[in-house]
Amino acid sequence: MQEDLSINKHLWHAKEINDCLEALQSSQDGLSNDEANHRRTIFGENKLSEVKAQSNLKRFLLQFNNILIYVLLASALVTFVLAHYLDTAVILAVVLANAIIGFIQEGKAEKAMASLRQMLAPKAHVLRDQQRHYISSKELVPGDVIFLEAGDKVPADCRLLSCFGLTIQEAALTGESVPVEKHVKTVTENAPLGDRLSLVYSGTSVTSGQASAVVVAIGQFTELGKINRLLTEVAPLTTPLVQQMGIFAKWLTAVILGIASTLLVYGLFIQDYAFEYIFMAVVSLSVAAIPEGLPAILTITLAIGVQIMARRNAIVRRLPAIETIGAVTVICTDKTGTLTRNEMLVASVLTDQHIFKISGEGYAPSGALSLNEEQINPEESALLQQIGRASYLCNDAAIKESNGAWDVLGDPMEGALLAFSGKVGLIVEKDSQRWRRTDAIPFDAQHRYMATLNHDHDGNAFIFIKGAPEKIMSMSSQQLSSSGEAKALDENYWKTKASEIASQGQRVLAFGIVKVDYHETLISRDELVGKVQLLGMVGMIDPPREEAILAVAECRSAGIQVKMITGDHAGTALAIAKQVGLQHTEQALTGAEIDNMTDEMLKETISKVDVFARTSPEHKLRLVTALQANKELVAMTGDGVNDSPALKRADIGIAMGKKGSEAAKEAAEIVLADDNFASIVAAVKEGRTVYDNIRKVIFWLLPTNTGEAMIVIVALLLGLALPITPVQILWINLITAITLGFALAFEPSDSDIMKRAPRPNQAGLISGQLVLHVLTVSVLIVMAVFSIYGVAISQNLGEPLARTLALNTLVVLEIFHLLYIRNASRPGFKVSMLKG
Repeated sequence: MQEDLSINKHLWHAKEINDCLEALQSSQDGLSNDEANHRRTIFGENKLSEVKAQSNLKRFLLQFNNILIYVLLASALVTFVLAHYLDTAVILAVVLANAIIGFIQEGKAEKAMASLRQMLAPKAHVLRDQQRHYISSKELVPGDVIFLEAGDKVPADCRLLSCFGLTIQEAALTGESVPVEKHVKTVTENAPLGDRLSLVYSGTSVTSGQASAVVVAIGQFTELGKINRLLTEVAPLTTPLVQQMGIFAKWLTAVILGIASTLLVYGLFIQDYAFEYIFMAVVSLSVAAIPEGLPAILTITLAIGVQIMARRNAIVRRLPAIETIGAVTVICTDKTGTLTRNEMLVASVLTDQHIFKISGEGYAPSGALSLNEEQINPEESALLQQIGRASYLCNDAAIKESNGAWDVLGDPMEGALLAFSGKVGLIVEKDSQRWRRTDAIPFDAQHRYMATLNHDHDGNAFIFIKGAPEKIMSMSSQQLSSSGEAKALDENYWKTKASEIASQGQRVLAFGIVKVDYHETLISRDELVGKVQLLGMVGMIDPPREEAILAVAECRSAGIQVKMITGDHAGTALAIAKQVGLQHTEQALTGAEIDNMTDEMLKETISKVDVFARTSPEHKLRLVTALQANKELVAMTGDGVNDSPALKRADIGIAMGKKGSEAAKEAAEIVLADDNFASIVAAVKEGRTVYDNIRKVIFWLLPTNTGEAMIVIVALLLGLALPITPVQILWINLITAITLGFALAFEPSDSDIMKRAPRPNQAGLISGQLVLHVLTVSVLIVMAVFSIYGVAISQNLGEPLARTLALNTLVVLEIFHLLYIRNASRPGFKVSMLKG
């Protein structure tokens, strides 16, 4: 037996059952306990590998690994040397506060792997020594035969041996919005993950039916394990703000050290100052130039943004993410549960003459029916009532209301049919009391229909049938007309209209009826063939969120592209894309087509396509990487386990909080508490506001610090006394500057903030405009301070009072400069500009 047996080199979905069992050296009777134990020594336990997490101490110390923090610590050292211990304590307090906030916000990143490991089923029913056992899923090995039933979580990747009405909820892995019907037949070798209907995957859930299956992959070799490996291999990107602040800090450090060194040499060898005097002057220069308050103000600005976003249902897990979201140029979004409600809805009803449109939300049994844009009363149509009755009688689900919200218990498609019954005027609980179910044929993938035999209190008995349109039509010889008459089946009409509904991304389901003798209590499949009267068909869809449509439009006005990446079928994806208003909806690129593209081809194609269907986690990762290669700053939204690697790779990962998996939440920087795509727009707006406020802080703070430094430089070059001492400068920077800077952190958004194009993601914080502004304001500060100081000295007011006047002049100039920066982008002067 080969040790790489569990590695996915075998196309299990394309092999016949006997060939799979032979390759696995197993049988329908499973393995013996001895053989299972032997295989466990070869393959190990059925669990995902664990990555050793960083210790809390190491994560805390890494918060100090920033050059701007180094500069701040250097200023603390300088003040300590000057014996200003209180000032040293204040600076260190700022550094410590910054580190604590970062530690708290970023402390959960390693949980992504842990949440994935929790998705494995804790127990499994397995056949060992021809007896059924209930064991820990960790003990499963390739070749084990297991049993599945409704409510189970699949413990490993398996090839189905037998199944009866088996449906699996795979949304977290494939993005499929409804449970998938499984069967034991082989499928083509190149079938995408979501179409390998003869396989079931680890971590997915059984929604209905029963099955037996043979384990083909465990632990790291399952599809879930592949995602775990991808998460381990993907390195998160540095945010633009962190990159720009790093560049800014290096530039600032180099300039300060360069000027300080030059002045030290100039004072010693040219002006012939005493070493102690020139050294203290250079220290004064360094203290003046270092923006001690900048890290604190930046942290506060980001923290305020986090609080505002939390009120708008967007929870930020890492502080810099609040600014990054404002810079995105592309949002890659999942379809199911993100753009759509992740709830099935009957959107169309097809009868022998008409296609009716149905409105409503979720599983609430209320809504309106319309024909040709005109609302109709469904209670006036006996045929619609009959279709509604078939919808709830031939049904095993239930819907219930809780706190104003309707939820489905059972299959989502059957829940949608129950809601539809209410929309056509039937009171399901009351009407169902008249009808008693005496027999049923459950749905199975082989026959593709479900049938129930129901008797009422008036001596009537009917068999109600629902299933795939082509299957129900093959069993029908007649159709029931709107007038109640039975007519010959018009097969071309039904096929044409069903295709029309399906082209809109709707899943079509047909309903039929057979009248039987009241004393008949059993259903025979044979008696249904050729005796069914076709009632009509319904089209079901996972509808787009209304707010998502508005959000996509606002993204486009803000210059942000929106691209849909889903595991669903191309037709369904394109239909939803058109409804929500995506730009390029002429074609969808499928996972199979992506596989045939080189990275360079994908890089060229991706800008022309907005819909990507039938994608795997690897495809999503490639798409995000291709966009980033095109210099796009990418936000990735998602809720499934399959989204986790792409969420981690993207510049900003956004997970759904309500219906999202824990793996997705832990891999993302932002979690939406309301699963609402519209909340992303609010996050983008707030992110842009935060960046604007950060730029305002820098535009205000740098000229002030540069002005202070130039005061020292001018004094040294001209051989003058310092008009402001180092202690006074430090006091201004730590107390006055931080206090005034806080005002800019609370600035509201500009009115046109969502009408601007995204800023270039390579744009730095330092620009020609900033340099000119710094020089202009600095010169004005130097002139004003020296003028006041000179006048005071000439009036014989004494040096202490002269320096006090110079200090207060500097503070007043900072206040007026703050008012200018705050209102620079707002035309005209208003009294309100002076208010907080």
